[in-house]
Amino acid sequence: MSLLIPSIQDRHDALGHLDVREWFAETVTKALQDEKSRDNFKWSFEVVPGFFAQSDEKTDDVKFNYAFNNIGRLKSWDDLIEELKDLNRNAKPNEVYKLVTCARHGEGFHNIVVDKYGIQAWSEKWSHLNTDGELEYGPDTMLSEKGIEQARQNHEVWEKEIKEHGAPLPDKFYVSPLQRSMWTLQYTWEGLRSADQKAVIVEKLRERYGSHTCNKRSTKSIIEKRFSEYGYEFEDGFSEEDSLHTDEQETHHHHCVRTNDFCQELFEKDWDSQANAVDREKALANTFISTTSHAGTISELLTVFNHRPFAISTGGMIPVVVKATRRID
Repeated sequence: MSLLIPSIQDRHDALGHLDVREWFAETVTKALQDEKSRDNFKWSFEVVPGFFAQSDEKTDDVKFNYAFNNIGRLKSWDDLIEELKDLNRNAKPNEVYKLVTCARHGEGFHNIVVDKYGIQAWSEKWSHLNTDGELEYGPDTMLSEKGIEQARQNHEVWEKEIKEHGAPLPDKFYVSPLQRSMWTLQYTWEGLRSADQKAVIVEKLRERYGSHTCNKRSTKSIIEKRFSEYGYEFEDGFSEEDSLHTDEQETHHHHCVRTNDFCQELFEKDWDSQANAVDREKALANTFISTTSHAGTISELLTVFNHRPFAISTGGMIPVVVKATRRID
């Protein structure tokens, strides 16, 4: 039985803050007219249709189950890989194409508590505590048994796609520092990701920080102790303590801007500033990107990429072919 089916709460996570999309579009427009802020939006993004069913408005995100539909791809991996190569080879100097997979962590103990008491009681009371007396869900909540099994189901999905259908391994792995995301990546890709291919731990992929104890991360030392043997590395400047977590919760708007910063940095890695053009060799070597994060972060990734809203179950994922265009002044 598939455990990767969106719930009512998952649907709310995807559609509950659509005003952020309009706000973000307006923010980008205004920023591009301001010399002080325009460099925060060097890259603009759009979805390339025809690769995955999830990008089609006709696909019902509640009923669609990628686990039974070849992760949603509309063509063979051979064709998909070749088409992406052609798009990158024939792109303008300031354009690049990537397949970005956005994976959500499996069910954590905090998700159980939300379902147990309801979202209002969670927001008003339980989210600020570490336990309800039965379950410990903060700080930095762990995966439940169901969450672990969801990640293992994704392992089976990817193993089949790779071994039977020719899917490529991601060129780069990026993951939120919260352990529920890191364990999800580990259980999903264990035995598939090569031992020398490091997954980069990135603060900007975190869920909305502040207030909710489940979203307070562990110290750098504890994260390193948990995961160093599995092939993870910290991004530059990663601090020992969680300096981002405060009593005040990050707004959805700021979360969207933070997620945009991650996307800008991701695509800027392919940019050759001296040539004032995309380094085509780098672009081709970094076409397939894996991210493992959270419902809120994925919602903002889809906003930044101009992808339709899409409900993602705990443990679920969505692949997106992105065209990025860099502004040339």
